[in-house]
Amino acid sequence: MIKKFSILIAGGGSTYTPEILILLLESKKSFPIRKIKFYDNDEKRQEIIARACALILKEKAPEIDFTYTTDPRKAFSDVDFVMAHIRVGKYEMRDKDEKIPLKYGVVGQETCGPGGIAYGMRSIGPIIELIDYMEKYSPNAWMLNYSNPASIVAEAVNRLRPNSKVINICDMPVGIEEKMAKIVGLNSRKDLTVRYFGLNHFGWWSDIRDKDGNDLMPKIKEYIKEYGLDTYKLDGKKEDESWENTYRKVKDVFDTDPNFIPNTYLKYYLYPDYVVHHSNPKYTRTDEVIEGREKRVFDEAIRLIKTGDVAHCKFKAGNHASFIIDLARALSYNTHERMLLIVPNHGAIENFSYDAMVEIPCIVGKTGYEPLSIGKIPIFEKGLMEQQVAVEKLVVDAWIEGSYQKLWQAIMMSKTVPSASVAKDILNELIEANKEYWPELK
Repeated sequence: MIKKFSILIAGGGSTYTPEILILLLESKKSFPIRKIKFYDNDEKRQEIIARACALILKEKAPEIDFTYTTDPRKAFSDVDFVMAHIRVGKYEMRDKDEKIPLKYGVVGQETCGPGGIAYGMRSIGPIIELIDYMEKYSPNAWMLNYSNPASIVAEAVNRLRPNSKVINICDMPVGIEEKMAKIVGLNSRKDLTVRYFGLNHFGWWSDIRDKDGNDLMPKIKEYIKEYGLDTYKLDGKKEDESWENTYRKVKDVFDTDPNFIPNTYLKYYLYPDYVVHHSNPKYTRTDEVIEGREKRVFDEAIRLIKTGDVAHCKFKAGNHASFIIDLARALSYNTHERMLLIVPNHGAIENFSYDAMVEIPCIVGKTGYEPLSIGKIPIFEKGLMEQQVAVEKLVVDAWIEGSYQKLWQAIMMSKTVPSASVAKDILNELIEANKEYWPELK
């Protein structure tokens, strides 16, 4: 008898949840499902997304049992996979993460610099809570976690729940690899075999080949030298203005070490002055998302609820969804697929901190993951990574110990912050903004 799986999406009110649902339905033959559940602590927000998704399920897969709840026991009982993508504090707090640092001339970004640190401090407790619910009600389940900021969350999970069945992932490299596939004329990122090393949102591709072993790095590098990772000339697809700028800026980030292809987020650390200069302290990425993706998804959900018109549903599956379902399939069917995961280093990068949480290729099967050996990395990348991993460790220390000193150290150590005094001013304002979410600092 073919096993069918029960899936819980933690963060049921997320604008990404419909994407996951659509791809789960498209993947039914290769990944059979018996039950889908949504869980969120924001009942009103989840209600809208869930009612729209219920209509899609009724039309496309009525055999799948669907429920949504704010009750942890109902949500986490009888589950094979928890797909977690929560945003603690929602857009109200993301707005502060971005705008408070910008007041001080510092990068305002949701996962990088002081904003990412603030978000990490909010996220640690709720993620640990989800893990504890899973282990209490479905102890054999896997949690596939891609809640941001993934680097800090992964460090905290590894430290606080080291034996839990949790795999931390990020979809950003997946999106970049789709662009690379376009650049070299391939159909999909799955036609690529990559070597990558770094931390989450802080890494480099060192080797990219097609399935026949042909080296694709020279062609991709030539494209990046001229266009960065902006692929508009290839596919005609427009991005939000902030993302277009980010993809174009890869051209300059690449110049810092042309041996490797950089993750887009490195612009925040290597060109923070440029980022601040091109930022509007009164209109940030949060505003873009609220007026763009947030509005599109909720408008479509409300339209579906009012009309029941599933035939013209505008929800589409995306990279964000495909990666997490590929991972669930690899764990279920022992496919030994090669995937980029955020895992303890444990010597995979030979000359880097043993206990750092690194993002590297792993082979995934029924028992979990097996990291691939990276070997030694150059001193430039190693130095940048050591500084950034120290930031992440200090944030988790600060959360565990309730330490003002260590959180101040974390912010002043971030490459996005120019001085200890600026770090202190930002921290004091972030403490006031996050008093409902952070542990008390002493």
